[in-house]
Amino acid sequence: MTKLFTIATPQRAYFGEKDYQQLQVVTRLVRDLNLPIEVVGCPIVREPDGLALSSRNVYLTPEERPRATALAHALREAKRLVAAGEQDASRVEAAMAEILRATPGVAIEYAAIVDATSLEPLPTIRPPARALVAARLGRVRLIDNMAVLDSLDSGNTQGFSGRQDSA
Repeated sequence: MTKLFTIATPQRAYFGEKDYQQLQVVTRLVRDLNLPIEVVGCPIVREPDGLALSSRNVYLTPEERPRATALAHALREAKRLVAAGEQDASRVEAAMAEILRATPGVAIEYAAIVDATSLEPLPTIRPPARALVAARLGRVRLIDNMAVLDSLDSGNTQGFSGRQDSA
């Protein structure tokens, strides 16, 4: 990535929040190396049923497609629990995992609550916090995420602002 940024010398680099971990790694790289680039996070686009848009979705069978919404359901439950005052990350992670486990054909890779900036696991939920999930449905690996507690306003659970300055 550094080589690409050095050769192309962009003023801005756009990354989707869909792969939130990648967005955070690139943001950190730009900051740590003092690259003159603004990293811009682009919000996740979702289907009406909540499934995050992804090129991988075309590989879901007709039976798997409705089951894939379990990821979005798990994330919404995490957000609901945190908004209701739950601060124990392990309880929220267990609730997300239960939703995924209850869905036939879903093989959980992880359901985690992390610091939205460092991506470190959070034992106690504090801002900024993000819920992350990954699971397999047949041959398809799906990932998704959602802000559960924003750093600017602990009552705001609407998510990532969409802009990360390099300085």
